[in-house]
Amino acid sequence: MTDWLHNLPVPAMALVIFGFTYLLAATVFTFVALLATGERAKSLKTISPGMLPVLGIIFGLFVAFTAAQVWADSDRAGAAVSREASALRSAVLLAAGLPPEQEARLRGLVRDYVGQAVTVEWPMMAHQEASLKVTPPALAEALQLVVAMAPQGRGQETVQREIIVALEQALDARRQRIIVSLAAVNSVKWWCLYLQAACALLVIGLVHCDNRLASAIAMGLFATGVATSVLLIAAHDRPFTGQISVSPEPLRQIMPEATARS
Repeated sequence: MTDWLHNLPVPAMALVIFGFTYLLAATVFTFVALLATGERAKSLKTISPGMLPVLGIIFGLFVAFTAAQVWADSDRAGAAVSREASALRSAVLLAAGLPPEQEARLRGLVRDYVGQAVTVEWPMMAHQEASLKVTPPALAEALQLVVAMAPQGRGQETVQREIIVALEQALDARRQRIIVSLAAVNSVKWWCLYLQAACALLVIGLVHCDNRLASAIAMGLFATGVATSVLLIAAHDRPFTGQISVSPEPLRQIMPEATARS
């Protein structure tokens, strides 16, 4: 699915998906109505209704496997952002054990990194344009600052080591969230999902070809189920895109003045 659909508000996205699915059902209904005339209707009526449970189960499995990928990506995205925020918060708290000048410098670099992540990286991730090729300068400089520090006493050695670990964890969490931001349900899965739905709609129409009202009701109900499933998956398809997405709020909370200054 394209960016414009994923960036729609959920009600507008529902309108597009339900409209397309009902159009598909109406097309299949019209095709069956034109096909099932005269002697052909008797022949088509012999199609076994036993095909419906099989097609329905296959469609359900398609939905389950696709949804499993989407839920997993969403969970990974949320976990990565939380881990990144937690690591940065640890670094900020541990900075209190450094000399005042270095503490202020480290807090400033973390603040700059949070501001860049919120204002620059999040929009890029929403469009799946974020890349791992560029290391955030502020976080890289913070890591270099702590590594180059000459600790005075065992206490500062411990603080230095712990801050380095926290910054490395933040870098790793950033890599994970950027990787997850590139995840999406590919077009082959969407086409297969709708092709299976079309097959089920066609069989429903053929089984009820002698009763137009029953056919319309049955196809409408199944189309509603299809559209609901597709909407649920599409709304969560890209973890950092759309109205239902992973927000940078955990990063804002650890350094609220970062976004205010940005």
